[in-house]
Amino acid sequence: MFVGIFLVGESQNTVKKNTTTNPPVSGPSIKVRVAPLKNTVVYLGSYYGKSRILVDSVKLNAQSEGVFQRKEKYPGGIYFLVSPEKYILQEFLMDQQQRFSLLGDTIKKEEFQILGSEDNTLFLQYTKESGALALQLQQIDVAFQQAKTEEEKNRLRSDYKKFDDQLKQLRFSFVQKNPTSNLSAFLNAMKRPEVPPIPIINGKADSLYPYRYVKEHFWDDVLFNDERLLRTPFFEPKIDEYFSQYVSPDADSIIPEIKFMLLSAKGTKELYPYLLMKFTNKYIQPEYMGQDKVFVYLFEQFYLKGDTTILNAASKKTVFERGYSLIANQIGLPAPQLQLAKKEGGRFVLDDVRASFTFISFWDPNCGHCKETVPRVDSIYNASWKNFGVTLVGVNTDEAAMAEWNSFIKDKSLTNWVHVYQPKQEKEADFKQGIPNYRQLYDIRSTPTFYLLDKDKRIIAKQLSLEQFDQLIKNKSK
Repeated sequence: MFVGIFLVGESQNTVKKNTTTNPPVSGPSIKVRVAPLKNTVVYLGSYYGKSRILVDSVKLNAQSEGVFQRKEKYPGGIYFLVSPEKYILQEFLMDQQQRFSLLGDTIKKEEFQILGSEDNTLFLQYTKESGALALQLQQIDVAFQQAKTEEEKNRLRSDYKKFDDQLKQLRFSFVQKNPTSNLSAFLNAMKRPEVPPIPIINGKADSLYPYRYVKEHFWDDVLFNDERLLRTPFFEPKIDEYFSQYVSPDADSIIPEIKFMLLSAKGTKELYPYLLMKFTNKYIQPEYMGQDKVFVYLFEQFYLKGDTTILNAASKKTVFERGYSLIANQIGLPAPQLQLAKKEGGRFVLDDVRASFTFISFWDPNCGHCKETVPRVDSIYNASWKNFGVTLVGVNTDEAAMAEWNSFIKDKSLTNWVHVYQPKQEKEADFKQGIPNYRQLYDIRSTPTFYLLDKDKRIIAKQLSLEQFDQLIKNKSK
């Protein structure tokens, strides 16, 4: 059983209306009769990743009948018939054979019939049996939450296992009897690996075995070039579960997994673009420091090699600007060169700094958050960082606010810093010559922006909280 009855969000701006009841000789022809609806519109919907979309519509006649039809076949997957109020009336499978009938009553939803489709006959049979077991499991779960004694909880645990085993056996038996059906492909894609007994090695149980086994077998029987998976409610959540539970959050662990999925899906009409955009959207603004390396990988290996047709003009501009901004400032790389003017005169060259750590703060003297945070950096430096060989570099990002900058530095006694800026004429010269300045090289999109470099001027960290920077410096100094 996949879902129950729920409201469908209209994520399609336009839904084609079918008004004829005379199907073409070829092409899809899905006849519907839904009592007691008359002279009203019903919809054809499908899953699409984590969304539910409306893909077609038809107006029922006075006999409650209509036909969904068009020249091209509907993409395979799990679809549903939707009421005028946007409630799902019945789920069904869309396979290669797209000439069948949906017959039902809005009052007696459990009596819906699907005629002329062997796959959907199996689908209805399976959902009826699995739905009954799923209901039992749900009821046991509710009872367990209300149980007051350990004896009662143990009994409910035993009951739950019994019905859960029955559900697993139902799935297994169905796949064994119908190995080529659409539903079997979906059930295989849904399943989670069953961990065998933990092996004993040198008299000790291998505690990591369950994790390794599940990770190694998580995608057994799943084909990433099967377009039908895109139109199911479980495929994308399974991907999310895999990355959150079984893949380390560091970029070097994520990249091989993404590479496998994208290269496996390469050439598909919809699934490959969908996955590429999914990963792009996730890692263009990553959750953890260093994960922007994943986006840079996508940018260099896919977008720069021509996979831009899936992007509209605005998205292409965003992806390319972000990609070029991040290439130069990845964790572990040498920091981009800085050659700027010093506040007191003379030139500042980053490579000339001799320090165990260099902490660079790009800040704007008119930025409220900067005015609060920069003095905190100074306080932390005086309290501990100066003992660890840290050099503070403050870069004024607003060369038009020199008076405010000088005044703030004086008022807050920021005497331990190397204060630098880029004169307006140098900025304009860089622009005319097409030379990327520090704003692009260091990805300065907001202020303050912080970077921590090691003694060789390699980037250790960026965009952490001050507390995280402080802990990192202390750990690196041990």
